[in-house]
Amino acid sequence: MISGFHKLNKSEKIKTLADLVKLDQKDRELLQLFEVGVKTFQNRIESFSENVIGNFHLPYAVIPNVLVNGKTFFVPAATEESSVIAAASSAAKFWAQRGGFLSKVINTHKVGTIYFNWKAPVSFLQKIWDDLKIHLMRSTDEITSGMRQRGGGILSLDYEMMLPIEDEYKLTVLFDTRDAMGANFINSCLEKMASALSAYLLERFETIQKPDITMAILSNHTPECLVTCKVECDVSALDGVIPDMSGAEFANKFKRAVDIAWHDPSRAVTHNKGIMNGVSAVVIATANDFRAVEAAGHAYALQHGQYRSLSKVTVLNDTFTFQLTLPLALGTTGGLTGLHPMAALSFKILKHPDSLGLMKIIAACGLASNFAAIKSLVSDGIQKGHMRLHLNNLLLNLNANENEVLAVHKYFKGKNISTAAVKSFLEKHRLNH
Repeated sequence: MISGFHKLNKSEKIKTLADLVKLDQKDRELLQLFEVGVKTFQNRIESFSENVIGNFHLPYAVIPNVLVNGKTFFVPAATEESSVIAAASSAAKFWAQRGGFLSKVINTHKVGTIYFNWKAPVSFLQKIWDDLKIHLMRSTDEITSGMRQRGGGILSLDYEMMLPIEDEYKLTVLFDTRDAMGANFINSCLEKMASALSAYLLERFETIQKPDITMAILSNHTPECLVTCKVECDVSALDGVIPDMSGAEFANKFKRAVDIAWHDPSRAVTHNKGIMNGVSAVVIATANDFRAVEAAGHAYALQHGQYRSLSKVTVLNDTFTFQLTLPLALGTTGGLTGLHPMAALSFKILKHPDSLGLMKIIAACGLASNFAAIKSLVSDGIQKGHMRLHLNNLLLNLNANENEVLAVHKYFKGKNISTAAVKSFLEKHRLNH
């Protein structure tokens, strides 16, 4: 048990941790790397979290040729998975030559909730609801003033009983936070409203037990903060996408693969993970909340009572249409979007989109990743391309030197790659050299 760890400076934290968990000198030196370099940059990074002892790096890449609604973007993306950027880049280029991605924001509404326990019949709340609603909204006037000036603020309030939890009520508040993700804004409003709610009900129904506020918190379930994105082309434009396969054959096989993900949850989870490969990489690169985005996406996939694919395909009148709809609660101002130096660079590379523009771009990257994955699955399989890109990681693990790396790449050009095959080749190569 240790107390006061957060009060130590970083060097002290590293020494304490290293002593406690028996890190060797090499491990200590790795963590000390972050003591050197551009200090102002490192200090900024360290200010974002608690108990910082270093940085955990992800490759920062760009997906070129992402044509969205007629505009071309180089999209920054941060991910560790070898094939994600290559696959999304290939799909982006493919669709840029066929009209690009068409993205549309359906809505940007976000949700906050207040749960409270009150031993009173729902009819009591019904009688006072119109007045209470006005009272609660006015209680947040000071907090929402700036947001309302930008066209946002509180949009609506509603209530329901949380059966079967006895005497538990839920107040749902709908927000428009404009270009901010708005978590702090929403939570501040909710806590103010919760206090006002408790006082209001106690004043008017003092003979009933005082309302007990269970919690007031934003919801990352944002089924009304939606963006849709699609690609579309004549089936004939898909001729030769897979060698020796017509566009019609490819379109129908592709559609079957997506239909399987619609009907089979065991496939849908991996299918949607493929979408999130592209989505989360850009969300991270722009310092948005990728955990919230992924949770909301998976919840949205359950909207029909069964976990299903987030994308769909139609082949109608010789037209192939591939479409994705998902919730994306994002911010382009506030939070770390401007404070994190790499996030600020990402927005500069993207030419400073507003939140709606960012939603459209990220949806396109999700659809691109999904298209690339399914194209591989219905042709050569996922491993051929993945293992080729994973080869350098494998060689690092096998401590291959520069000459061995060149020999391996030369030998496996055009061949199937597996861990066992690479290890076997490398062992024989080392015996002969």
